[in-house]
Amino acid sequence: MPGNPPGLDLDRLGRWFATTIPGAGGRLSATVIAGGKSNLTYAVMDGTGEWIVRRPPLGHVLATAHDMAREYRVLSALRDTAVPVPATYALCQDDDVLGAPFYVMERVTGTPYRRAAELERLGAHRTRIISQGLVDTLATLHAVDPAEAGLADFGRAEGFLERQVRRWKTQLDASRTRDLPAADELHALLAADVPAETAAGIVHGDFRLDNLLVDDSDVTTAVLDWEMATLGDPLTDLALMVFYHRLGNLLRSEAVTDVAAAPGFLSEEDIIHRYAARSERDLSRFGFYLGLAAFKLAAIGEGIHYRHLHGKTVGAGFDKIGDTVPLLLDAGLTALKENR
Repeated sequence: MPGNPPGLDLDRLGRWFATTIPGAGGRLSATVIAGGKSNLTYAVMDGTGEWIVRRPPLGHVLATAHDMAREYRVLSALRDTAVPVPATYALCQDDDVLGAPFYVMERVTGTPYRRAAELERLGAHRTRIISQGLVDTLATLHAVDPAEAGLADFGRAEGFLERQVRRWKTQLDASRTRDLPAADELHALLAADVPAETAAGIVHGDFRLDNLLVDDSDVTTAVLDWEMATLGDPLTDLALMVFYHRLGNLLRSEAVTDVAAAPGFLSEEDIIHRYAARSERDLSRFGFYLGLAAFKLAAIGEGIHYRHLHGKTVGAGFDKIGDTVPLLLDAGLTALKENR
């Protein structure tokens, strides 16, 4: 039996698999696909079949941030909509198996493009098609009626923006290891001027190209990483995606993703115009949404920094996450001045 990847006891998981997942054997092997920065993702094989297992990160976990049941529910609910998502197979909330809740889903074919260099190899034409698909998939998600998808009670949409400002302040404070005066300033400005919300919809919470799988025909085959999904103002998704792209152009290799720097990728204005053409949402206060996106990423970054300092991350690159938090906060203060 191969060794256990961090956070995965293959003996215990194998016994559970053999009795829960149709057609699965109990002798498993696994590799980490992504781990440490958010929920841990593994490819699990039994020699004939292959699945994806998702569980929370190791160690310090912020309240509500890694709810496996919510992630499993939204994936299952969206399966019969136009939003491409993997099939779900089982949710386990018994901590005796892996020490934390987890779920099993389909392994979908596709590539999660994270770096501009990956897109550059495809050429500008294909890159443009992929970036158009990114925007169109987001608009498709936001067009889903939560009630029709069985998600009417998935979140409390009223007052969403105000709660987001408060929530990310709470999350930041729970992981703060140092003085961050820009965080206090950005929070105060956000809290003092929350705009009227656009129509409620399903919010992914971390929508970007490397959370999508794209096949060899440049078609989006799956939207992944639903751990922050809820009901609320969908413009927060658009703003977060745009902010990721700004950081990618600014920081390049130090950013989470720099795909927007690839030749052919839609410009920020093109992204916003393409999205606006597919929705009726008011973008006149988009600067607030960008500032909130920066505040959210700073809170997440500080949480990762906390886990790294305490030796609870899996993988490389965590030593520099803390350095990006002040940059995010400063960029958020600048973004607040923007309107559309």
